[in-house]
Amino acid sequence: MGYAIAEAAVETGHDVVLISGPVNLTPPCGAKFVLVSTSDEMFDAVHQHADKSDVCILCAAVADYRPANISPTKIKKRGERFSLELIRTRDILDSLGRQPDRQFLLIGFAAETNHVEENAAQKLREKNCDIIIANDVSSTKSGMESDVNEVTILFQNGAPQKISRAPKKIIARELVKIFTKFATKMFDKKNVTITETQLSEVIPNSSPFPRIAD
Repeated sequence: MGYAIAEAAVETGHDVVLISGPVNLTPPCGAKFVLVSTSDEMFDAVHQHADKSDVCILCAAVADYRPANISPTKIKKRGERFSLELIRTRDILDSLGRQPDRQFLLIGFAAETNHVEENAAQKLREKNCDIIIANDVSSTKSGMESDVNEVTILFQNGAPQKISRAPKKIIARELVKIFTKFATKMFDKKNVTITETQLSEVIPNSSPFPRIAD
């Protein structure tokens, strides 16, 4: 979904920075591409570019936890059970939402398996986003690991908007239209000219550890 949004934004003339974990996808021509391997690298890369942007779209399903200790060598088999201690990764979306006087439009994604709109609305409030894109990933027919998706767009103010099941490229074009319109209104109120649209943290599994939706 992230690559599709980046491609759609480039097609409509926006300047795009695509920050991605390792995936088998080709970055769109015309986008600045930043490759990261871990959640910490993605956190740092997003923060490096966020304040230079008008719009930040956080689409990656970054792992919520990572191993507390990383062994430089193979861990040998021992006993019938093995416990792995996990610690929280840094929350990229939350950290951007908490920035005082941020000047960019902040858009997050909520990959949910149940109570989709309710959980997404809670995330919208807690992370202090301007927009949250909710998608149901409980089905194998859309969402992650699929070329199609269906989403619900939630705003801090205003009624939710739904985009029915369709190829991700089509959904991405509709999302970019909505984001651009929303950003234009927001910056018009601040009497600021939009100079760049930057898409940050947009690809699933930026961490080599198990993918757990942010």
